[in-house]
Amino acid sequence: MTGYHLAQVNIARVLTPLDSPAPDDIVAGLAPVSDLGDGQPGFVWRLQPEQGAAAVHTFRLDAEADLTVIVNLTVWESADALADFVFRNDQGAFLRRRREWFHPTDRATNALWWVPAGHRPGTPEAEERVRHLRTHGPTATAFTFRLTFPPPDRRISLVPGSGTELAAEPAGPADVDAPRSLAAGG
Repeated sequence: MTGYHLAQVNIARVLTPLDSPAPDDIVAGLAPVSDLGDGQPGFVWRLQPEQGAAAVHTFRLDAEADLTVIVNLTVWESADALADFVFRNDQGAFLRRRREWFHPTDRATNALWWVPAGHRPGTPEAEERVRHLRTHGPTATAFTFRLTFPPPDRRISLVPGSGTELAAEPAGPADVDAPRSLAAGG
């Protein structure tokens, strides 16, 4: 057991304003997916929207103009718990329609990072993690499922006395297309 939990943010910029009739099925589809996640083993916390099923926030990413996005911000006990939810549950029908609702992007729209157990990240922290990932790529500060990092209390040193270094190993369940991990058992 570690003293850290995994925070996850996923942002999506909608094609039409949320107060128009077009995205009703987006909002309607978010609630069941969120409710499913809330009941999963390893789920800790989710940012609750002030109104409706979608948490809406204005992000300022890189030199882009302010973007109004839907934010999914959650905390999980481990990377494995989140991976089990993301890769093993039937969210496919909803997610396959994402091109109908969201602007395409070739930039990172999600980020993972470790937080002390009990910490609940806010949208400014999540925005900073996405911005960091876009600028620096995956690091221990912000990473993705493709390349994960262990929690701070599970990192190892490969060179005695030289500080914390990381060792690579696969992460996640073996029967999932496992992301690569810079982890010592993480």
